[in-house]
Amino acid sequence: MTRTHVPERSLVPTDEPLALLRKDGSRVEDSPLAMPDDDVLVELHRRMVIGRRFDTQATALTKQGRLAVYPSSRGQEACEVGAVLALRERDWLFPTYRDSVALVTRGVTPAGTLTLLQGGWHLGYDPYEHRVGPQCTPLATNTLHAVGFAQAAKVKGEDTAALVLLGDGATSEGDTHEALNFAGVWKAPVVFLVQNNGYAISVPMAKQSAAPSLAAKGVGYGVPSVLVDGNDVAAVYAVVRDALRSGGPTLIEALTYRIEAHTNADDASRYRTSDEVAAWLDRDPVDRIEAYLTGRGLLDQARRAAVAEEAEDFAAGVRAALNADVEPDPAELFANVYADMPVHLREQAAMLREELA
Repeated sequence: MTRTHVPERSLVPTDEPLALLRKDGSRVEDSPLAMPDDDVLVELHRRMVIGRRFDTQATALTKQGRLAVYPSSRGQEACEVGAVLALRERDWLFPTYRDSVALVTRGVTPAGTLTLLQGGWHLGYDPYEHRVGPQCTPLATNTLHAVGFAQAAKVKGEDTAALVLLGDGATSEGDTHEALNFAGVWKAPVVFLVQNNGYAISVPMAKQSAAPSLAAKGVGYGVPSVLVDGNDVAAVYAVVRDALRSGGPTLIEALTYRIEAHTNADDASRYRTSDEVAAWLDRDPVDRIEAYLTGRGLLDQARRAAVAEEAEDFAAGVRAALNADVEPDPAELFANVYADMPVHLREQAAMLREELA
């Protein structure tokens, strides 16, 4: 039997998460990762501040009834912003319902991003314009979409990679197993970024998996794996950038934390303590990059104020877009159901038009 070629990159992740910045913003001098350029770090900070303000605004709009549901990603900005800014223009993003910050960072409008969470019947944005797949509500189905896309690009000879975002709970789904298995066999150019935020709704990691880490699962699939500090935006950017350019599959586990509840319909106090949340607030990803940039002289008070003002303007645009009343067209009930509308639906559509008239 011919032995399969083992990739040069290590299949086994490190015991401790890779990092470039400590929680106080000081540099990890012996990190094997390359620190991103200063202009990249400044942009990472800017996008994180805007992303967090977008997230808090969307949460407020949900409480006002403008959104049907909203899964906050507060505390996970380093994962979403760091990963998305590592994408090349030609790469594709396959997000989940919790990755709205990733979408707006990729350039999708707030209104388009939140259409799904408003309860709209269509996607809200053009996937081909932004190279962003539909936000995935069923857990882990986007992992298979990403692998299929990446393999198709490889077959066509395109230098394109796919980045798929998923949570720790999604790694327990069969779809993730199948996706990782095919990615390993095909050596497809797809990066799995697991945002391990500690809980699958209310189920803690200890009750989800007995593996030493979720990254360690890549070994069984022949997929190189990385464990990274998910609250260190510089490290997330560096790890994802390298993985996207590797030409093959990578499984990345980013250790982070969901500060808010699972959604606005969840009471997180039933399954976690305030002390636990406070400990993670002390590891805030925005504070960390701000401390580093300030210490380097790359972020002063004027720059900080300018970014905050930009974030407020962005939030105002979100409010304007979501507060605009939409006049629904009842005739849309019959659109995009069949290529050739059957007789009974044509009759019902005609009846509706008569009633409206």
